[in-house]
Amino acid sequence: MSAPSVPPAPAATPERHEVELAVGGMTCASCANRIERKLNRIDGVTAVVNYATERASVSAPAGTGTAELVAAIEAAGYTATAPATGPRAGDTGGEGEEEGAGTDDPVLQDLRHRLLVAALLSVPIVAMAMVPALQFEYWQWASLTLAVPVWASAGAVFHRAAWVNLRHGAATMDTLISLGTTAAMAWSVYALFLGTAGTPGMVHPFSLTIAPGDGAGNIYLEVVAAVTTFVLAGRYIELRSRRRAGAALRALLELGAKHVNVLREGVEHRIPVAELAVDDEFVVRPGEKVATDGRVVAGHSTLDVSLLTGESTPVEVTVGDTVAGATLNAGGRLVVRATRVGADTQLAQMARLVERAQTGKAAVQRLADRVSAVFVPVVIALAAITLGFWLGTGAGAAAAFTAAVAVLIIACPCALGLATPTALLVGTGRGARLGILIKGPQVLESTRAIDTVVLDKTGTVTTGVMTLVGVHTGGEPGDPGDDTAERTALRLAGALEHASEHPVAAAIAAGAAARVGDLPAVEDFTNHEGLGVQGIVEGRAVLVGRPRLLEQWATPLTGELATVAGTEAAAGRTVVAVAWDGRARAVLVVADTVKDTSAEAIARFRELGLTPVLLTGDNEAVAGSVAAQVGIDADRVVADVLPAGKLDVIARLQEQGRVVAMVGDGVNDAAALARADLGLAMGTGTDVAIEASDITLVRGDLRAAADAIALARRTLGTIRGNLFWAFAYNTAALPLAAMGLLNPMLAGAAMAFSSVFVVGNSLRLRRFRGHAG
Repeated sequence: MSAPSVPPAPAATPERHEVELAVGGMTCASCANRIERKLNRIDGVTAVVNYATERASVSAPAGTGTAELVAAIEAAGYTATAPATGPRAGDTGGEGEEEGAGTDDPVLQDLRHRLLVAALLSVPIVAMAMVPALQFEYWQWASLTLAVPVWASAGAVFHRAAWVNLRHGAATMDTLISLGTTAAMAWSVYALFLGTAGTPGMVHPFSLTIAPGDGAGNIYLEVVAAVTTFVLAGRYIELRSRRRAGAALRALLELGAKHVNVLREGVEHRIPVAELAVDDEFVVRPGEKVATDGRVVAGHSTLDVSLLTGESTPVEVTVGDTVAGATLNAGGRLVVRATRVGADTQLAQMARLVERAQTGKAAVQRLADRVSAVFVPVVIALAAITLGFWLGTGAGAAAAFTAAVAVLIIACPCALGLATPTALLVGTGRGARLGILIKGPQVLESTRAIDTVVLDKTGTVTTGVMTLVGVHTGGEPGDPGDDTAERTALRLAGALEHASEHPVAAAIAAGAAARVGDLPAVEDFTNHEGLGVQGIVEGRAVLVGRPRLLEQWATPLTGELATVAGTEAAAGRTVVAVAWDGRARAVLVVADTVKDTSAEAIARFRELGLTPVLLTGDNEAVAGSVAAQVGIDADRVVADVLPAGKLDVIARLQEQGRVVAMVGDGVNDAAALARADLGLAMGTGTDVAIEASDITLVRGDLRAAADAIALARRTLGTIRGNLFWAFAYNTAALPLAAMGLLNPMLAGAAMAFSSVFVVGNSLRLRRFRGHAG
């Protein structure tokens, strides 16, 4: 088994280096935008800060150290640390209950505690404010007693963040929440102590809209309590959902073994996997996971690779085969020599690729970022205008104040900031579990317009392995000990071909052994270079090879055998003739077989609105036969193409106005993959092809290519849906609040719901089901 390949992480150049930082203290998307702007002000630095993953990915000049980057983030009022090198397990959030939304996450624990305190104290406050029958003689003072800890303790997270932002001359969502709740609290205290609201027995009716009045008898403690609770609840649900969204990456990282039995001078020593070095030999017993990537040096077994690739069929491995770490030994004992360890393993590279995709930003999100960057100052200005307008119309201070507070509270831009990161987080994580690795968010944009998919034949549509597909004997009788003439031909030809190293010979030997069992011994073996082989098998002189070889030995194909040979050769298959006892007795047919799933994959491409095109260096007969088997139109077959010509085919299609996706696996596909609008590389292929592609398919199933395009389109659709909701929400909600049609308490609930809706919509991607595997 050859381990599925993944692209290596981008290598740092002497001029630049890549730094990844874990950022703490972000409370909304505006924080991420601010940190990003701060980092990008450093000469030569390019940074992307992702609020959903709490990561900053920075490309910096060689002279700019990590300490300088950390200092810039800390100067903005946040914390930053450089994660440990190598694969991480779950550092994007606490693991535990419900796939990563666990109780050991201190940030989640703090939010949960604040939310519980706020909710318990807010219920009676809101109930008394909304139901006049519950307003006893001193109810307003009881409400104040309950509201103060909600504002000062549970809501302290908003006030603290707002103060830090103010010191740095910035404003975020926390600024809006802190301003709104503090203004409501201040007005309520004024009305209670200096106005008429503190009068015993005062009754305070509740209204969904804003009524004019002087406000001397109005209190807004229910606004303080409810808004704080709603926003905390929204943030808690959002954070919990983000932790769950990152569970796929954590699960990927946690697939690996934790300990390994390494062989030192023939003695097994159990050590942590982290201590394993390249060229160490280690033992993998039945039921254990392979500790790291390596090559089998002793033993024979079957590996369950489903955890890594999603492929359900176990893979047989023996001496000389490569194995991937995290696969499960389902058979016998193996001894493996480590070839890649730590951050160089396939598992670690897959995790880095997924994380790189989750950290980036799609083009549509950059527009949202620009809007969010100026949104908070605009909202504060709008609140001031609203206050002035209501006062100017003579509606009264209370009505003006209430409308302004509603504007401040409802205008959170978090839904805008969460629209892309959460969808990317879930979509790429789901893809990783299905064996689909998307290199970055820009790839999503490419899938939208694709209308043509070009498929390399060998290794993509076909297995790429020669296989015995037919045995023809022309009515010859078999040996007395055989059931059929086919068994006799296979036994004799298989024995002779077993001694050869030619790929066609290997296919015949393997096919014969599978059908007739053990093969007899061979004597006087002779190899006729480029023509065939001869030898003595069971006392018979046997000749196996091209029909031309048999003609040279005066044993040409005749009659039915000659007809079959001509038909099969015309269809592009390899014909091998077999003669013994001085006469041609059989024709064996060898071909690169079509994968069982290729026809289904072609049908799936058509369902996605794509036109499949078959591209191959083989002759037209072979190409036409394969195309007919999988359902590709004859006029969509391009045969006899040299490796350099594949690039020309892609370019020609693009010149015709087509938007082209290319699926391939070989070195000769790399240039075409890079030229295509979207490149998809089979993970069973070469590193060169994979590096040139946009999407890597860990398994060799062509249906995964269709799944990849479908998942990418679904993810892009989710991002666009999220952004539409976020823009529509703010566009509709702000005028309603400014016109006094929304009570501040309802504004707070609507604002919290908008963020929760966006995250929940993204989580729907977890239900995506592929057709592969």
